Amino acid sequence: MTITQLKYVLAVAEHQNFTVAAEHCFVTQPTLSMQIQKLEDELDTLIFNRAKKPIQLTEIGQKIIEQAKIIVDESNRLSNIVDQQKGFIGGDFKLGIIPTVMPTLLPLFLKIFIKRYPKVNLKIEELTTEEIVKKLTDGHIDVAIAATPLENEAIKEKPLYYEPFIAFIPPEHRLFKNKTIEIDQLNISDILLLEDGHCFKENIINLCSALGSKNQHFKLHSGSFNTLIKLSKEGLGMTLLPYLQTLDLNENDKIYLRDFDAPVPAREVSIIYHKSQLKIQLIDTLKNVIDSVIRGVIAFNDVKIISPLQKKKGA
Repeated sequence: MTITQLKYVLAVAEHQNFTVAAEHCFVTQPTLSMQIQKLEDELDTLIFNRAKKPIQLTEIGQKIIEQAKIIVDESNRLSNIVDQQKGFIGGDFKLGIIPTVMPTLLPLFLKIFIKRYPKVNLKIEELTTEEIVKKLTDGHIDVAIAATPLENEAIKEKPLYYEPFIAFIPPEHRLFKNKTIEIDQLNISDILLLEDGHCFKENIINLCSALGSKNQHFKLHSGSFNTLIKLSKEGLGMTLLPYLQTLDLNENDKIYLRDFDAPVPAREVSIIYHKSQLKIQLIDTLKNVIDSVIRGVIAFNDVKIISPLQKKKGA
């Protein structure tokens, strides 16, 4: 039995296809199949039911997969222990970031990080929160930046900053003349929202649901803040933006911005990783770099954290 064989088994279990698994393992399909066959012969049991399409795990195969994950993780931990002992900061480091954070946060720290740690091969993906949790669980990314809390026992969270919501209100709107606004003045029916899959949409729905504004009709869902801003300026409704998104607005557009009265509704943005993650030294290094740059950009204390989790009906 070898670690390589266990990695091949995990790949087939994930992709449910020998050919696709071989491509992801960078080997030929016959090589992968032969090694898995050897493992099955050694264990004297079938791990996969090859008669099923797609390929499925046998009952004992499911238990083997669970143990294989532990063994492969522990084998990876050996090199991580050595790197930490040597103080080495380098190697592949896969980072996922949610779409509503990536455009504003990434430019603040990326150049500093790659300049300070040139031996780190940072690979960045834009992913939804759901995709991030799955990829962290499957080990396809090492760390992520997302809105929290996620209330997932397998995911560890380290808050980076608290980002207030800012209202963007066109002149035709009933709240435009207000210097500041209060949460209970919001009406979900005239707020332009991001489309499904964006946790910031759930932040806003949860904010308004707390006022009893459930089951309202949402006029329009869009995929980007820039689109929401343009539609708002056309008089189609107000919208809410994360604070960092407002910093890049031109001076003409900033006249539409309105702050909330304290406590200001805000989202918690955290660096998150799976509890079994091995690259803690790299994760702490990334967090320290982000902490150093974000501190001078955003600093709010009297805030009310709004959950990004979709509320269950009747809750």
